[in-house]
Amino acid sequence: MNYRVLGKTGKRVSEIGLGCEFLDGLPYALCKATIDEALGYNVNILDVFMPRTEVREHIAKALGNRRKNVMIQGHIGSTDVNKQYDISRDIPTVKKYFEQMLRLYGYIDFGMMFFIDSEDDYKGIFETEFITYVQKLKQQGDIHHIGFSSHNPIMAIKVIETEVPEMMMFSINPAFDMLPVDYDVLEHLYSNDFEGDIYHGIDPKRAELYKICTQKNIGITVMKTFGSGKLLSPDHTPYAKPLTLSQCVHYALTRPAVASVLPGCRSVQEVRDVMQYFTATDTEKDYAEVISSIQNDFKGSCVYCSHCQPCPVEIDIAAVTRYYDIARLDENNIPPSMHQHYTALNTAECIECGNCEKRCPFSVPIIKNIKDAARLFG
Repeated sequence: MNYRVLGKTGKRVSEIGLGCEFLDGLPYALCKATIDEALGYNVNILDVFMPRTEVREHIAKALGNRRKNVMIQGHIGSTDVNKQYDISRDIPTVKKYFEQMLRLYGYIDFGMMFFIDSEDDYKGIFETEFITYVQKLKQQGDIHHIGFSSHNPIMAIKVIETEVPEMMMFSINPAFDMLPVDYDVLEHLYSNDFEGDIYHGIDPKRAELYKICTQKNIGITVMKTFGSGKLLSPDHTPYAKPLTLSQCVHYALTRPAVASVLPGCRSVQEVRDVMQYFTATDTEKDYAEVISSIQNDFKGSCVYCSHCQPCPVEIDIAAVTRYYDIARLDENNIPPSMHQHYTALNTAECIECGNCEKRCPFSVPIIKNIKDAARLFG
């Protein structure tokens, strides 16, 4: 297992964690076997948003004295109505469900303000006593870090600008990133196939969100990595052919600021299938060929796929480009941490051999970008 630092939290989380959504409704034995398998791969982060008592109790029982070995994302505002999850901003209701989680797990590592996708969602948290409750939970030590979950890049940026959260959970996959920002990704996911004619390269607002997260050190954990399985299906993918599990995981892990991917698994075999990512070859992880089926929409835009490697003078081209893209958000106020990240790379002088540009599937002006980055970072 590999580990990454989750933004301002400073916590090192496994690159692949476990989304526990699909454990809901399973018998305890199967729930425990799935968690055991994940922990056997040294997974150390679990997402628990489900409000039902039974699944929460199953997870707590399965963890037992291993609770200290994992970090839990627990969602504040996820509630249960008629045995189906609902979203609430009503404080007595919110407290009822979240404090039940605290009794089961003792504390929550990442207290997630649940589901901020609209202006109403935002106002229901930041213009009510909801945010006061969240901050009190942190002051008391009931939650160690404040985060939030969202599927909307515009609202996610607005939440980050409050300076309250240290991290977020966001839906990232090679289909959602291409959807125009005015699409409701969940409505599109559950009511339609991924229809290819609306995909026009990475949406600029999503690209901006990832760069802002890196700039402000907001770590990202990822949900919806496989688009509810549609990206893996030849019948539903928007591309010329379906992606694989490893390609989807790798795509998410190559987005700026992403620390961990949290796929939902409901069995030992599903955990094993996802963990094959760590033994997959670079060729097996490579997603560029698949998403280049809409290549014209990507022309000139780096997707950090590293197809340009290897460089004869060993420049990490994708990393240099990523920090350059982020720094360009505000060239006059580049954070010191960004300078440190850039200078920690091998930034040897480009010899302009052109090999990288020949290999790039998206016609990125790599040599120019490397030179411009060197000037920008001094």
